[in-house]
Amino acid sequence: MKVAVMTDSTAYIPKEQRDKLGIHMVPLSVVFGDSTYEEEIDITTDEFYEKMRDEKELPKTSQPSIGYITSKLEELAKAYDAVISIHLSSGISGTYQAVISAGDMVEGIDVYAYDSEISCMAQGFYVLEAVAMANQGHAPEEIIARLDEMKKSLRAYFMVDDLSNLQKGGRLNSAQAIVGSLLQVKPILHFVDKVIVPFEKIRTRKKALNRIVGMLGDDADAGHELRVVVIHGHDEPAAIALKEELMAKYTNLEVSISYFGPVIGTHLGEGAIGVCWYKK
Repeated sequence: MKVAVMTDSTAYIPKEQRDKLGIHMVPLSVVFGDSTYEEEIDITTDEFYEKMRDEKELPKTSQPSIGYITSKLEELAKAYDAVISIHLSSGISGTYQAVISAGDMVEGIDVYAYDSEISCMAQGFYVLEAVAMANQGHAPEEIIARLDEMKKSLRAYFMVDDLSNLQKGGRLNSAQAIVGSLLQVKPILHFVDKVIVPFEKIRTRKKALNRIVGMLGDDADAGHELRVVVIHGHDEPAAIALKEELMAKYTNLEVSISYFGPVIGTHLGEGAIGVCWYKK
């Protein structure tokens, strides 16, 4: 059985890596006024953050249409027997459900939609694992079972400099946003039951990052080999500094750097930073 792996643009796996590994992608979009941009295709992450600084209103985000996804699946059906399609949390986007609906309309290929229950490179971890297993000849059911196993140990925490984008975009309620802005709180956020919720309220950025590093340390000190990613919102120097700190402190980590692209960056804003890890 020949198995394809597909994801959406919010995994933020660079095009060069997608092309090299044979990962297929459907893009989400950001909408500035009357102009729509497919992320990772029509607009780069740098261009997005520059444009955000000039805009008074928050851009809107949109998922790929069922028609677009259907066309992509029909194209894959010409060369593959099945596709593992891994997407951002169904609690913040309808993309996963759209793939299920499109899969019901396409013949000649078995579609295994997978809800990552998260986003960004945390979602990307599932994609990279799936494509490695597919290329080794594993069956779809074996790949899904492995992703479920990864999900048990995967942890992700992030903080934002300003809660207003999350509140305006409907990803955080108004009361939480007001409290955060009044107290200058740097809340640590995470996903619970597929949606973004506060994990802990901390007064400064430095203390918030130290808290996240401490939680990672709990797993690292237990002797586990961990795959880690530091994710940044257009602040690569901060991500590099955090990566170097982690690698100097622990020898059992494989650490990479990724980014919050346009769709997720719309809600988190510039300067956001997160850390995600799972047991190898």
